[in-house]
Amino acid sequence: MTVRHDNVTVSWLGYATVRLESADGTVVYVDPGRYGTLTGEWERDVPHPPGRAYDERDGDLVLVTHDHHYDSDGVRRVASEDATVIAYEAVDAESIRAGGRDVEDLEALPYDVRRVEYGEEATVEGVDLEVLPAFNHPDGPNAPDGDPIHPEGFGCGYRFEVDGTSVCWTGDSDVLDDHGDLEVSLFLPPIGKNFTMNRTEAAELAAAIDPDLVCPIHYNTFPDLEANSRAFAADVAAAGVPVVLDEE
Repeated sequence: MTVRHDNVTVSWLGYATVRLESADGTVVYVDPGRYGTLTGEWERDVPHPPGRAYDERDGDLVLVTHDHHYDSDGVRRVASEDATVIAYEAVDAESIRAGGRDVEDLEALPYDVRRVEYGEEATVEGVDLEVLPAFNHPDGPNAPDGDPIHPEGFGCGYRFEVDGTSVCWTGDSDVLDDHGDLEVSLFLPPIGKNFTMNRTEAAELAAAIDPDLVCPIHYNTFPDLEANSRAFAADVAAAGVPVVLDEE
């Protein structure tokens, strides 16, 4: 399923992987790969036929938020030969390998790779980009024994503008104080029941931001991310905010 909004077509490929293509042909991917989302092994119905690997290699810009979403094979499957890969400064392939996942070093990838930090703004491949903080509160449900799963400085979110359409992917984050000040047309919140804001918190944030369209992602990939997406959509719609589910 493909969602069309303003000048952008949006495809959620599973987990946090989203493809956006503008009317002028610019293609942006966020957090490509992991858990079979691009290898044809994921159980959820996806926009490509079951069992078929996704290997489009058409992305002009690839955005990576943090270690949990860095998948070098995923990047290779979506990036064009002359793509630019933007990754948060703390992404650490050595640490990922120490945790048991085999990934290439970012700088070893055959693309223009750039690292960014909180608050940084840039224009890359014609896309205006802002780097947002993303973390779990130390006293919140995603910080067992006060140890956040995503501590401040571990990862980021992105607000970017594609062909005049502003988009926000918060990354793996609780709701933060600054989120309510975001001005965005297309909002891509996580709504799984663990690791990030949950569906109720995401719906409340969507109501506060009041975007032109909400399309939830980062849910139902595995049991710990289960979410009632239709209940989320009902809550958002009840607040008078347009919402769509990119799912069967």
